[in-house]
Parts: sequence; C-alpha cells; structure tokens
Amino acid sequence: MRDRRGRGLRSTLLPQNVPAWNTRSESFDAVVLEAFSEIDARWHDRLTDLDIAVDDIPRMLPHDPDTVQWPDEVTADGPIPLARLIPAGMDTRGRPTRARIVVFRRPLESRAKRSVELLDLVHEVLVQQVATHLGVDEDTIDPDQR
Repeated sequence: MRDRRGRGLRSTLLPQNVPAWNTRSESFDAVVLEAFSEIDARWHDRLTDLDIAVDDIPRMLPHDPDTVQWPDEVTADGPIPLARLIPAGMDTRGRPTRARIVVFRRPLESRAKRSVELLDLVHEVLVQQVATHLGVDEDTIDPDQR
C-alpha cells in the first residue's frame, strides 16, 4: 500500500533480527520446539510416530468446571486444559492417523509471566504428555526435572 504521495514505505517497520518481528504464535512455536528438543534427544527412537501441534485455545471445555475429571490424556490446570494427547487411530475416511500432542498456547501463556517460566511450563506439560503416550512414569522421561 502506498502513502498519499505515492512513494510507499521507505523500509520495513522492524528489521527481521529483532524479537518483535515474530508474532506471538511464532514465538510460542519456537518455545514448544525448544522444550521438546530435550525430550526428543533422549527418546527419539520411540517418538517417531508422534506429532506435536499447537492450538490457540482448547475446544473442549467442561460443562461444570467445579466437578471436572479429566482423563489421563489431558494435562489441565483445574478446569482449563493445557495440552491433550490424541492417540493414533483412524480418520473419517478410514486412513490411519498418528498420535498427536496438542499444546494450547493461550492457557499456557497466561500462566507464565516470563519467557523462562513459559519454557519450563511447556517442558513440564510435554513431559507429562510424552509419559502418557509411552505409558511410563514422568521421572523416566525426564529424571532431572527442572
């Protein structure tokens, strides 16, 4: 889009090397990848059939938040889900699907004040989800929990 004199912008508003260049969603994706990298380094051979996805908000909210009982596949903080493991299965067309961990960005960001806290929280949630996926204890996945 050009300004009223037809010259347009002289340069970009932000250079690509500043943190504000990325959107909040892109920054969160980078945090998830960093948090998962440690787990993947240890358990890569057993996680080849697992996908990691990020969604902004959970689509499944309880009808009665006071008495909610989440299954093991959901990591939640009270009535708000933080992540969910979707096991492998079949889609609506009968094709096999891979297991997937869906991490919910907005609930996690609202619980962490700083980026270091967010990284630790996302790592903790991913450890719980991977432990559920593999059917092992969380201490087995990450013996030196941060």
